[in-house]
Amino acid sequence: MNGSLPAVTRGQARLGPAGVLLLALLLGLVWLALARAGLLLLFHERITGVAAPWRIFTIGLRMDTVLLCELLAIPALLYLLLPGRALREWLTATLLALAAALLVHMELSTPAFIAEYDHRPDRVYYEYLRYPREVFTMLARSYPLQLLLVPLVSGAAAFAFWRLLRRQMRAGPDWPWRRRALLAPLVIVLLFLGGRSSLGPRPANLSTATFSSNHLANELAVSSTYTLFNAIYMSRKEVDATRLYGTLEPTEIEARVARYRGPARVAAAPPPRPPNLVILVLESVGAEFVGSLGGLPLTPNLERLSAEGLWFTSLYATGTRTVRGLEAIVTGFPPTPAPAVFKLPQAQRDFFTLGSLLQAQGYATEFIYGGVSNFDNMGRFLLQNGFARVIEQRDFRDPVLLGNWGVADEDLVAMAHATFLAHGDQPFFALLLSTSNHDPFEFPAGRIELFEQPAATRNNAVKYTDYAVGRLFELARTAPYFHDTIFVVVADHAARVVGEDLVPVARFQIPALITGPGVPRRHYDRVASQIDLGPTLLGLLGIDAPHPMIGRDLLALPEDLPGRALMQYGDANAFLAGERVAIHRPKLPAETFAYRAGRLQPLPHDAELERDALAHLLWAAHAYRDRRYRPLTAAPAD
Repeated sequence: MNGSLPAVTRGQARLGPAGVLLLALLLGLVWLALARAGLLLLFHERITGVAAPWRIFTIGLRMDTVLLCELLAIPALLYLLLPGRALREWLTATLLALAAALLVHMELSTPAFIAEYDHRPDRVYYEYLRYPREVFTMLARSYPLQLLLVPLVSGAAAFAFWRLLRRQMRAGPDWPWRRRALLAPLVIVLLFLGGRSSLGPRPANLSTATFSSNHLANELAVSSTYTLFNAIYMSRKEVDATRLYGTLEPTEIEARVARYRGPARVAAAPPPRPPNLVILVLESVGAEFVGSLGGLPLTPNLERLSAEGLWFTSLYATGTRTVRGLEAIVTGFPPTPAPAVFKLPQAQRDFFTLGSLLQAQGYATEFIYGGVSNFDNMGRFLLQNGFARVIEQRDFRDPVLLGNWGVADEDLVAMAHATFLAHGDQPFFALLLSTSNHDPFEFPAGRIELFEQPAATRNNAVKYTDYAVGRLFELARTAPYFHDTIFVVVADHAARVVGEDLVPVARFQIPALITGPGVPRRHYDRVASQIDLGPTLLGLLGIDAPHPMIGRDLLALPEDLPGRALMQYGDANAFLAGERVAIHRPKLPAETFAYRAGRLQPLPHDAELERDALAHLLWAAHAYRDRRYRPLTAAPAD
């Protein structure tokens, strides 16, 4: 009978059950290599300067083998050790087909993800699944073809693979259980070695795939299924930064962080009535959209207002997502390898925010958001940490426009204006978050002169958000609260943080403006961070109260202390001090760069700068772990 079988089946007859597993491994390697080649073609312009680009494929082969051996482990055990041929073969083929569906789906969905986030799928990929309505509506409008084809192609590929496996299984001989049991240890050992891909003390991991200073080249050397699984795995451990980046003695951590903190301003006599504080956070409005910061001329209202207050020309976001920006602006907490504190369990109560401090000073506190406040746990976190009220999408009556992510930004500022008027003489602190500059870029027609066609583009949405900024100040100037209010307009992050450097520092630059009573009218040109806004605002408000923020009052900073900014980009953490940058990545030595003309240039190791950077990274992790980032009025930790 075997003489009439095709060659692959005759070979499988000799290998027995191992032949099916080998076939699955080889087909997986072929698919991932083809997908990698496709991504390389799509993004080849980003890889042109990479030395030894062929290593993307050699490292890819190794890392794909690691992934596939791990995926094969359970099906292999079942196939070799379960009794009953029919059940054994059906179950094994089904599990392998599901794995194939995952591999195909992840690679097909990767181009759009890289275009948006500049790296392969990570924690963001699965976190967004908590909000299916918003996400699937956005995908249906922005990527309708991919939304239809990716699941269809993935399902078809999985079904074809299942049929192939079933045919190969039925064509081979049914080895008796004892023979399969004898084969099992060999197969498991081989899969273990393949999954470990190392005889050294540590198995292969993402650092194994790091061969270039071009982060996208490093990303292409692994698969999207691997990066997704790694993100899920690391999410359980990433709070402990010492396991990822190294250790320092607690006294050294405190000393290094304190050296950068700078002095607080000597508070003047408080005014008879404390100023109100309004912080308007602009969704995804990076410096690339602000003409005076080297970007497109899309924010004329913001730039006109810049002459009326303190305009920051070198302020940097801490991350690439809204919740990370809010973390820095509202709590002053520096970025860590963990998710933003809005989502962390120990931060859901008695965690310091500007809201908790100002509430203790007699302020009414509120968060006004045109979307649904359970997104990224914003509403729950803020309500439990000093914000007395959350106004969200359901509270808006007859909005001008209700889009996928919430009401239009002009509805947001109209609601804010009405809310401010209702406070009367009570001082208030309001945090506003815009939504219109978010894919699929919905905003009311007739408000702006379009920058380009069609209307639903990011550039036009930025211009509309700027229109709403102008509208907020137009309304406020007619109101009694205007002359008693300090306004802050700041972005959460840039639109698309992309670049060839390990951390594209230039793309973290964002606009920021503080204007109001007592605010100097000038440009602030030194490097600054979102985490510096809180201490600076307390100085302007005339509030002298203890707090845990490690940001700096920028208006009290000595001239000899260099500007400083902290940035998180995937699993890389950058510390910019003046014109030098130290970057830490998991399980890898720190690196030092010069930051010139918007690019990073490698420098010899600056041990002091690298230890300063590590100290800031570890300080945040320890402060969270030890529950030290608390408002003054909170009860001591248990």
